[in-house]
Amino acid sequence: MQLSSSLKPFVSMLWITVFSPAGCKADPVSCRLWAQSQLSGLSMNGDFVIGGIFSIHSYMRSEQNTYTRQPPQPQCSGSMDFRELRIARAMEFATHEINNRTDLLPGITLGYQIRDSCAAVTMAIKAAFQLANDVESVFNDTDSCSKSPAAAVSAIIGESGSTPSISMARMLGLFGVPQVSHYATCACLSDKRQYPAFFRTIPSDHHQAAALARMVKHFGWTWIGAVRSDSDYGNYGMASFLKAAQEEGICVEYSESYYRTQPRSKLERVANVIRRSTARVIVAFLAATEMRVLLAELARQPPPPIQWIGSETWITQQDLLKYNMCAGAIGFGVPRSVIPGLREFLLDLSPAQALKSPLLREFWESSFSCSLKGSSEGARECDGSEDIRALQNPYTDTSQLRITNMVYKATYAIAHAIHGVICNDSQCDKSAKFAPWQILSQLKRVNFTTENGYQVSFDSNGDPVAVYELINWQFKKDGSIDFVTIGRYDSSKPRGQEFSISRAICWLGGQTQVPISVCSESCPPGTRKAVQKGKPVCCYDCIPCAEGEISNKTDSLNCVQCPHDFWPNTQRDSCLPKPVEFLSWDDTLSIILTVFSITGAFIAVCVATIFYKHRTSPIVRANNSELSFLLLFSLTLCFLCSLTFIGQPSEWSCMLRHTAFGITFVLCISCVLGKTIVVLMAFRATLPGSNVMKWFGPPQQRLSVLVFTLIQVLICVLWLTISPPFPFQNLKHYKERIILECELGSAIGFWAVLGYIGFLALLCFILAFLARKLPDNFNEAKFITFSMLIFCAVWVSFIPAYVSSPGKFTVAVEIFAILASSFSLITCIFAPKCFIIIFRPEQNTKKHIMGKVPSNSH
Repeated sequence: MQLSSSLKPFVSMLWITVFSPAGCKADPVSCRLWAQSQLSGLSMNGDFVIGGIFSIHSYMRSEQNTYTRQPPQPQCSGSMDFRELRIARAMEFATHEINNRTDLLPGITLGYQIRDSCAAVTMAIKAAFQLANDVESVFNDTDSCSKSPAAAVSAIIGESGSTPSISMARMLGLFGVPQVSHYATCACLSDKRQYPAFFRTIPSDHHQAAALARMVKHFGWTWIGAVRSDSDYGNYGMASFLKAAQEEGICVEYSESYYRTQPRSKLERVANVIRRSTARVIVAFLAATEMRVLLAELARQPPPPIQWIGSETWITQQDLLKYNMCAGAIGFGVPRSVIPGLREFLLDLSPAQALKSPLLREFWESSFSCSLKGSSEGARECDGSEDIRALQNPYTDTSQLRITNMVYKATYAIAHAIHGVICNDSQCDKSAKFAPWQILSQLKRVNFTTENGYQVSFDSNGDPVAVYELINWQFKKDGSIDFVTIGRYDSSKPRGQEFSISRAICWLGGQTQVPISVCSESCPPGTRKAVQKGKPVCCYDCIPCAEGEISNKTDSLNCVQCPHDFWPNTQRDSCLPKPVEFLSWDDTLSIILTVFSITGAFIAVCVATIFYKHRTSPIVRANNSELSFLLLFSLTLCFLCSLTFIGQPSEWSCMLRHTAFGITFVLCISCVLGKTIVVLMAFRATLPGSNVMKWFGPPQQRLSVLVFTLIQVLICVLWLTISPPFPFQNLKHYKERIILECELGSAIGFWAVLGYIGFLALLCFILAFLARKLPDNFNEAKFITFSMLIFCAVWVSFIPAYVSSPGKFTVAVEIFAILASSFSLITCIFAPKCFIIIFRPEQNTKKHIMGKVPSNSH
């Protein structure tokens, strides 16, 4: 593959300017590119070449440029990452496996150029330039600036981090050179407008962030801390997580960032924030290196127990298992896989093969602490007894092939894309020439299954289907910690079914109970949340629901008003039908009033019986026996009408109770009034020449009682016609219960009935008061006066008591007034007479009544 003619001069000039400042001599005729040390790596020639860039070392050593001499080339430093070397060699293995296949690129030899970027952006870009522009690191030492022939790569696999991958993608996208990353998860790389040539076999952090937020919500954690790498990976990943967490109602106490090259004071500050935090759950969107240095710092002064939630970069890092403070950590990891034949390929390494590559040589010498052919000073020379199969390090450990499988899939994806460009049916043209965009176009359409059974395809953003394993750090029987897969997340499943847990989880410190991390405890049903001023929404107070309101869920934001005929229970978590209150028959107060009512009626009947048996006796005849019997009859009705006030109100009972009460009492008062008038008329009749009794004889007495009673009947008829009483549910006096009562209908009608009774009672009282001192041994006016005084007192006190009494006590007060006034009448008017009839028969004579025999009281 060759770059277009318009781009090659630009790239060459960029190469000379960026990587070779002062590289050309001041020769007006010719110049010479100064020799560069070749970037360390692995390579194999082929008809078509795939590039690979991996962070096999963690640091880049460089010197300050003084601009006075040729600067030395940057070199990788630090210890070798054996896990990253295994990942790089997986690309080697996949290439050899493809070359041995007859169905994929038959007759074509696939080569590779693998470079070490030292985890530095500048080295990654330099390697990408070399691979994409087919610029060889070693130039001929001639004055013609010529270079040895080499083939440009068809596509590049890498890099091992988001930040260098972003820089590479920006540059490679200009030339349309496909880039397939195995480890760059930044969600930003899904933007095809900025990164048109970028693909990846590892899921985007957009899916991981959403899955992490859902998991945090699933376990009820609403108050968490967050730390991230101060890099594109950490910053973009945490931004996606914070957005998803906010949508899930999760609050973040703090969000700290740092990078391994920042001053130590920054790391110490982050560690102190974690130690002082009240959140017991921390989401760590960290690269493995940052997580390693953070745990080392926290180990110096361990914080309270923390439940770690990890991203895929560190949750499966074997060397982090030594930190017991992470026991119980949980997070999403790339699915573990098996690559048949890879272990044998990795172990098929001899000292002679190691000498062919600086990387393999370094690996051999580091693993066995010896030097090949005495190249390392102070180290013993390798004697051939070294057994690579006996090594126990990340290079030889193929039990956790996660990212390694991503490289394996990326290599196959590029091979399938090349196959789609140069092959027709089973024939491939090894001399075919193609432009980068053709490989790019084919990569968008690849859809195949790898040898180890994994589906490979890319969506419109160049991303694969997001599939994660849920990893938990659990204690083994020997006390060590190991990774355990407890669940799975698959973004291709329907919403709500992506997340599943299949095994028990071991939490921080080996606990089996889910740890709690909340700013405020959950508000139980019956309360609502009230956010604390100046604090996140997860910090709140639990406020009991207001009167008449309930909340039947935990952590309710608002309370709900109960329907008008319902009322909250004591806990205010459910609405219950309001109890209906009325003076029922089984009520204790009702029973007492009923007893008094029946007793009063019985007394009236007994008195009537006594009077009937002694109807010819002087005391009965002298007190107008006809009116007395009518009065006793009306009193009996008064006692009994109080029973109509007991029981559940209905339309008939409401109309009956007030009208019966009004009419019977008027009949009663009319009889008493008639008796009072008779007393006055009888005194007037004793005066010489008086003929008054003929005007108020028995016919007139009956007529007066009838007229007075008919007036009350007329008032009641008008009341019932215009606006009669009716059953009514009173919800005003008591909000927690329903008062079932009789609404008066027309208040004027009610008070007219009472007013008429009061008028007659007052008239009767006045007349009786005037006749109280008339000369007679048995002046009935005295007893009528006293009875009317009690009667009026009862009904005057009844009015305020009736108005102010609540619920069923309103009815009880009315019944009490009826009974009290009835008992006052029967007691004051008839008790003295019955006493004389039964116990003083000697006084039951005409002479004694006429006052001709002195009474005992004189």
